[in-house]
Amino acid sequence: MEAMSETKTPPYTPQIRLYQNWLREQRGLSFGSYDALWRWSVTDLDAFWQSIWDYFELRSPTKHSAVLGSSKMPGAQWFPGAQSNYAQQVFRHADAAHAAGMPAIISRNEKGMPRELSWPELRRQVASLALHLKALGVQPGDRVAAYLPNIPEAMIAFLAVVSIGGVWSICAPDMGSHAVLDRFRQIEPKVLIACDGVSYGGRDFDRTAVVAELRAALPTLMHVVAYNNLAATNVIADSEMFTRVTARNDAEVEAFEPMWLAFDHPLWIVYSSGTTGLPKPIVHGHGGLVLVGLLLNVLHNDVGCSYAANSWGERFHWYSSTGWVMWNAQTAGLLSGTTLCLYDGSPGGTQPASAGGPDWTTLWRFAAETGVTFFGAGAAFYANCMKAGIDLQACGDLSRVRALGTTGSPLSEDVQRWGTAQFRRIRQSDMSAAGPSQGAKAPSGGSEPHEVGERGGDIWWCNISGGTDFAGAFIGGNRELPQVPGEMQCRQLGCAVEAWNEQGQPVIGEVGELVCTQPIPSMPLYFWGDEGNRRYLSSYFDTYPNVWRHGDWLKIGANGGCIIYGRSDATINRHGLRMGTSELYSAVEALPEVLDSMVVDLEYLGRESYMPLFVVLRAGVTLDDALRAKINNAIKTALSPRFVPNDIFQVAEIPRTLSGKKQELPIKKLLLGQPIEKVLNRDAMANPGCLDWYVAFAAQRLA
Repeated sequence: MEAMSETKTPPYTPQIRLYQNWLREQRGLSFGSYDALWRWSVTDLDAFWQSIWDYFELRSPTKHSAVLGSSKMPGAQWFPGAQSNYAQQVFRHADAAHAAGMPAIISRNEKGMPRELSWPELRRQVASLALHLKALGVQPGDRVAAYLPNIPEAMIAFLAVVSIGGVWSICAPDMGSHAVLDRFRQIEPKVLIACDGVSYGGRDFDRTAVVAELRAALPTLMHVVAYNNLAATNVIADSEMFTRVTARNDAEVEAFEPMWLAFDHPLWIVYSSGTTGLPKPIVHGHGGLVLVGLLLNVLHNDVGCSYAANSWGERFHWYSSTGWVMWNAQTAGLLSGTTLCLYDGSPGGTQPASAGGPDWTTLWRFAAETGVTFFGAGAAFYANCMKAGIDLQACGDLSRVRALGTTGSPLSEDVQRWGTAQFRRIRQSDMSAAGPSQGAKAPSGGSEPHEVGERGGDIWWCNISGGTDFAGAFIGGNRELPQVPGEMQCRQLGCAVEAWNEQGQPVIGEVGELVCTQPIPSMPLYFWGDEGNRRYLSSYFDTYPNVWRHGDWLKIGANGGCIIYGRSDATINRHGLRMGTSELYSAVEALPEVLDSMVVDLEYLGRESYMPLFVVLRAGVTLDDALRAKINNAIKTALSPRFVPNDIFQVAEIPRTLSGKKQELPIKKLLLGQPIEKVLNRDAMANPGCLDWYVAFAAQRLA
């Protein structure tokens, strides 16, 4: 495979073109357009996914009997008989990457501490911790929970756990104990790997008390491994030190190999919240995540192997917390032998607003210092940079950045144009920064190359949309397609995505429900503890039987470009993190002053998220600044500061159905401008008289 070459040339040939070259040469398949390639990928599933397996030279000690043993959705059976291990795929790159002088991980934190982890050192620490966990009694299928920030130790711990067949699950330390316990209680972990605290926004936050609370509330927990992230002198009682259990360097460590597991052996449990009940503990498998991780990061994000001739020196950064699926997506860069660049801390720097903060140059300066080639962040980050009027030329040498990734919410046309103009100035001032021209014609049957990322050309935006639910993207980028500001370029290969109208018919040029009509290897195996798959089925398949309904509004253009218009359900999507409204209600309604509450997230059409909270208070209680602060603090403590509402309003009643359900989605539609008669049936309401207030509020807001 081309990735084994040692010639030192800058990245320039799109990865998706290399794949199309391979299809033509090895399979005799040529496609006149990307649309034709995509249609083949979603109609001939066996041939397409076998091609992904072969193109990336995936390994298994046993042969698979089929690509799709069963195509039923849900319940598709992929590559029966094959074996996999995520860590196996990662470490197949270790020797070649190290020989080429490429590090595995480069990291910084708010305090500026530079760190670099070589591939051999990553492998050694993973082996040392894996052997320790094995000695503690961790068996394949046992859950190991982590409470860690975006630091190399989180990735070391993840790879160690999954290398021995343990099932990984992580929560970010900015989440309060209530939210963490709602997740970890469901999966009954045997081991907890936790930190003493985090630094964020220039402040240190001690988390030792939270770790103690987690330990006391998780009866299945037998061991705690502690990492001192804040201070070497901090003590977490009855724990073993992370630095000690990763320090082994002996013959057993040297000989350690990740174990081969069934293709669908559980890899990790991630959480995606609906509007009711506890967070959904979603289980994904090793093999599916290896396949989809490579497809997404390499072919669509155009992130190459760091020691390959075509992508020499690739450095991949996507700012994320460990509570967001983009942490998982960033980790997947290791699957293709790519150097990862991690930043732990606030993207707005360390200065409080009173001292002139936030500083939206922080991540850009980090990218300049570490030589990032692919820079990813949430769409809200870029919007904040534009609003702050920052000058990227003043942030250091960003000439190596050839791609900008966005997700989490729709990226507006204005913000994309702003970023393009910024990098146009950077490239005009340093014409030697980028690689060879992409202007040559694509091979016969390939896409026509679009001149982006070349000498003096415009930056390429890789705008993607997907979800925690399947740990991937439905819609994303293609470096050979034209760019339209505010749009994502295409439906991704293997993703049979359509926009359906109210009649369940696919539409082009109209906004509809995002559905996926064919299975994908990374779709959930199941929800942990979900008897009879009831929650799984109700989450994605209750609207359209055997068709995945994602919960987003989507418009597919005649040119294949796509726009996400926000959530079609009532789930909160704050800065890329989804949270069930029920979790927020639990925190707010636990306060004695609050009788009832309702929240809606008005993210739509690329607008910045606006989230109002409506509260019904006890008789005699008034919503003043002190109570507002109390409510906000309850949300911060129980969930995360990310879910603090933009505004809080006192109301007489929360609209409810005859069965007592809060009418979040109709009120969301009303506040987005739809007429009341189209979103609510007063006859189906328990308290229709309360609607007048919300109608007046909507009119005032939209005026």
